[in-house]
Amino acid sequence: MMEYIGATGIPITFDSVPISNDIDFHFILSFAIDADPSANPQNGKFSPYWEPSLTADSVVAIKAEHPNVKALASLSGWSLDNIVLRWRNPPNPNLWISNAFSSLQALATEYHLDGIDIDYENFPEGSSSFAFCIGELITLLKNQSVISVATIAPFYSTVSPYLELFKRYGEVIDFVNYQFYTDRVTSAAAYLKRFDIRTEQFGGGKVLPSYEVNGRGIQGDAFFEALSLLNKNGFDVNGVMIFSADASLSNGFHFERKAQEFLLNSTTA
Repeated sequence: MMEYIGATGIPITFDSVPISNDIDFHFILSFAIDADPSANPQNGKFSPYWEPSLTADSVVAIKAEHPNVKALASLSGWSLDNIVLRWRNPPNPNLWISNAFSSLQALATEYHLDGIDIDYENFPEGSSSFAFCIGELITLLKNQSVISVATIAPFYSTVSPYLELFKRYGEVIDFVNYQFYTDRVTSAAAYLKRFDIRTEQFGGGKVLPSYEVNGRGIQGDAFFEALSLLNKNGFDVNGVMIFSADASLSNGFHFERKAQEFLLNSTTA
């Protein structure tokens, strides 16, 4: 189970989210950004911009209560204070990698992080350094035992740079949090077709079906109909990604509860 948390400025805590102890539960803190508060790029020096209620102590506490919980930092996201964030080709890629490694190592130590999620969402033409910089960063973080989990979060207009990253460094990428809700499919049958396309591109069982609470794409029970249809058609549903806990706070985390119930039942079936 993957759950983005802390991206919208809504005060939220980890312990408000229902967690089954029988499922690996990954909280994805949103976001760590290599920019200053005015969105000026910092050449790989990442700082935390997630909701301040998600403290380092609270990460320790939720892990102590639920040993199946891991915490990841999602890198970049769409914007900072309504300023659109973009991948910028660094003049010196190796310096960017070095800065990113050092700053994320410090964040991982401070917040007891287990991994990172890559969520750059805007790319200029000729973003040739993205795959190299991110792939080498993940490899270095894993080789130095800073992280144990790495995920990527492409969507329909960013498939190309993420596909290059996956093809070159897929062995160090654990899951693909593809944002299916951006494809705006609204029926179970359409979701199945789109899932088939994306899993063929991004390596089968690494792709997780995703859902945006009160958002775009498939909504409500139709999402769980889509999950059942995936199972019936031979796809391994190895998890679910939800965006986000912030939005679910107002509905009692209905979709988190139901998604975990589905995963437990499909695992034991």
